[in-house]
Amino acid sequence: MSLARRVVIHEVGDPEVMRIEDAELAAPGAQEVRVRQTAVGFNYIDVYQRQGKYPLPLPSGLGHEAAGVVEAVGAAVSGFAPGDRVAYMNAGIGAYAEARNVAADKLVPVPGGLSDEQAAAVLFKGLTAQYLLRRTHRVQPGQTVLVHAAAGGVGQILCSWAKALGARVLATAGSEAKCELARRAGADLAVDYSQPGWTQRLLEANGGRKAEVVYDSVGRDTFEHSLDCAAPFGLVVLYGVASGPVPPLDTELLNRKGCLYLTRPSVFPHNADPATLRANAAELFDAVARGWVRAEVSARFPLDEVVAMHRAAQSRATQGAVVLVP
Repeated sequence: MSLARRVVIHEVGDPEVMRIEDAELAAPGAQEVRVRQTAVGFNYIDVYQRQGKYPLPLPSGLGHEAAGVVEAVGAAVSGFAPGDRVAYMNAGIGAYAEARNVAADKLVPVPGGLSDEQAAAVLFKGLTAQYLLRRTHRVQPGQTVLVHAAAGGVGQILCSWAKALGARVLATAGSEAKCELARRAGADLAVDYSQPGWTQRLLEANGGRKAEVVYDSVGRDTFEHSLDCAAPFGLVVLYGVASGPVPPLDTELLNRKGCLYLTRPSVFPHNADPATLRANAAELFDAVARGWVRAEVSARFPLDEVVAMHRAAQSRATQGAVVLVP
């Protein structure tokens, strides 16, 4: 047994409900790897889970993704050895920790040229963008895509990667400053969706052409607008509900809006199979190496400052990827 500090919540609420506790860490099980974590990725879902918007059984850890170095491997593990650099994003909640045992089939190798901090910052968001662009709708050159919340972590990756694939990228964000971030990320057009009439302005600026695919992570506030922005026989991809759930839908509306398709996917089923996870991660890391996806860390917080990290994220004081450094 060894001790490792980790973040635990015993109740939901404000950032102060997060506590740092010592936990006993057993030797890895037969199919497990012990990872000494050097960087832990922050995602806004961590806030929702801490607040209770996405309920967790309590007490619970927090965090979905991290990177680090293999310290020990279980008896039945092959393909990993002590000293290997690895990352994960779907090994169970509890990434806010100095070290933990992780199922070996949830790990991906981190390539040379990518730091642990970059890997922890980009894996969850990047794999989300990867399945949206390459699986849910395989974006082709010349197509038009619309990205909502385009200044966010996933949104910026979608803009830059879709642009690299040859698409025309339309974007929305919640302020002119955020629209400028979307343009820097690769959007050809960006409008402020907090202003009335944004749908008409966006379509007029694009010569009336609608999008073959709309990527909507906002939900309630944008969903009907997404239907209005999709071309006939286009696809609306609802992959998040940041503004709240979408009201019950009369499916006849899809017919009236142009025989549209609608899907509600998630990153976890797309990466449940270990071989698929590693193939998807390899495609993401290749996109980073090509410069299609930026893996930049904008802010770092020690584990002891996890409360400050959540406060900064909620107040929008940070832009870009944020990591905890155990």
